[in-house]
Order: sequence, then C-alpha cells, then structure tokens
Amino acid sequence: MNDKKVIFSGVKPSGDLTLGNYLGAIKNWAELQDEYECYYCIVDLHAVTVHQDPKELRKRSLEILAQYIAAGINPDDNTMFMQSHVSAHAELAWVLNCISYMGQLKRMTQFKDKARNNEENLSAGFFTYPALMAADILLYQTDLVPVGDDQKQHLELARDLAERFNSKYSDTFVVPDVYTSKIGSRIMGLQNPNSKMSKSDDNKNDYVLIIESDNETEKKIKKSITDSLNQVKFSDEQPGIKNLITILSKVTGDSTQDIENKYENAGYGKFKSDVAEAVNEELKPIRQRFEELMKNKDYLEQVYLEGAERAETVARKTLRKVYKKVGFIPRKF
Repeated sequence: MNDKKVIFSGVKPSGDLTLGNYLGAIKNWAELQDEYECYYCIVDLHAVTVHQDPKELRKRSLEILAQYIAAGINPDDNTMFMQSHVSAHAELAWVLNCISYMGQLKRMTQFKDKARNNEENLSAGFFTYPALMAADILLYQTDLVPVGDDQKQHLELARDLAERFNSKYSDTFVVPDVYTSKIGSRIMGLQNPNSKMSKSDDNKNDYVLIIESDNETEKKIKKSITDSLNQVKFSDEQPGIKNLITILSKVTGDSTQDIENKYENAGYGKFKSDVAEAVNEELKPIRQRFEELMKNKDYLEQVYLEGAERAETVARKTLRKVYKKVGFIPRKF
C-alpha cells in the first residue's frame, strides 16, 4: 500500500513558462517527487476561458510537458498528463459548480479584477473555472497543493467545496492543505518588483523565460529595476534588490543573509552580473534537455498518454463515488 501523501499541481499553457514559474513551482516539484505521490498536469481546459489559437495551444502544451521533464520531473515517478485527456475533470467540475455559491465565485480576486472593466465580455468559463480547479485537486484525493499567495483563495474554495460535499453526502474528499516553499514561492517582475513575474506583462524585460538565450537572460537581469541606495539588502524598502536576492537564493541555495554579506561592499553592477550568471547556469541543462525532448515527439506522446491512463484510473474511482452519492444511476461500461 502506498502511504505517501498526494500532491497535485499544474500549469496553464496560455503562455511561455518564466523563471518565476520555475523557481516558484517547478523546481519545488522536482524536489518533492521522492517524498510524495505527485500529479503534475498541463491544465489546458483552463486555458480556453479566453480564446486560444488552436495550433499555438497544442504547441505550448507539448513544450510545457518537455520543460517539466527537462527541469527534473521524472515521468517514471510522477503522473504527468494533459487535463483534457481525463474527462473526469470536466465531469466533477459540473457537480462542484452545482454546490458552489455565486457569491463565492464573485469574490474571486481574478474575476473581480477582470469584471471591473469588462464583465459583459467575460466568458462564463472565466467565472466558474475555480470550480474546475477544485475538481482538479479533489479528484486525486490531494493532501497538499503547492501554490503561491495569489492562488490561496482558489485552494480555499476547493477546501470549502470538499467540506460542503462531505457534510451533505458523507466523507468523500480529502480536504487539501497548502504547501508553500519557505522562500521563492513568488518571484516578482524585473521591471515591476511589486507585481508577480508574468509572461502576460507587456514589457518583455519584466520576465525571464525558461527557454530563451543566455544573452537575453543576461540583458534582462542587468536592466532590472533597483534603486539609488547601492546596498544589497533583503528589505521591503528595496523590492528590486530583494527580488534579485530571492532569485539568487533559490538558484544557489545560499541564504539571504549570506548573500547580503557576500555583496556588502559590492555595487549593483557586480551583483546583477552574478545573478545573471547563476540563473543561466541553473537553466543551461534545462534548455539543452528541452531541445533534445522537442526532437523526440514520440517520447513526449508516450509520457502524456501513460500519465493520462494512470490519472484516469484514480480520477474515475473518485468520480464513481461522487456520482453514486449524488444519486446518479451507476454506469455499466
């Protein structure tokens, strides 16, 4: 019997993965795979809450899977799959939609931000996708979900829905808890260190991509916003420098205090140069492995098909319990 706790997480293939995605999530996942039973999903159903070019969506989904593997997530030890290949995600989402409250969904920060200026043109999917996110998590009887601060609200909804269903129909779902890395769970933008690093930012210098050239990465980090204090301090009063220290700490394993001590009498130029070098050294093997994987589409197909088969077995077991408790006549096929 496998007594490992279960972790579920996923990335939406609506853009390229950034250094923030890697340091805040994927690097942690690779470190968790020996200790936990892990499900890592490309959540392509979430991507279509806004229009996606079909060709680009397929391309990015495959590229993200390749980046997962290149970053050290072993397909033999983890279940890696495309969300749309396991129909139980959409099926459970409908049941959870039916026990979700409109008021809860309206309070979701991302919905409020979008609706403030453009509610009439928002898709219903954008409004209800938190229930799908809850289904993603609850299907696998997930114990822990690695999330940043900006996603904790969605995890709280998943917890609420699990408890509501359990109370109404009897214990069915594990109520998941958050797993947060002690440092680096939220990497900020290079040009706007008060906001999370995001590919959706209009300024390409605000983010480093996992898959870009060393030269591009170096230029972006050297252009990053700092301040006029010329002191390398891990301080909220210096958000740009604090962010670079966080990045360097996650890449090298050095503590923030050790980094402060090392650069006590150094200027920002030297510090930025070292950060860029360390980031490129960290990403170099990932970038090389990614290129190899993208030349072997048959292997990637094998990974996501086998992953979906394993995920389907677990997800379908949960869904059968849910359907029975709700009162649906059991399927015989």
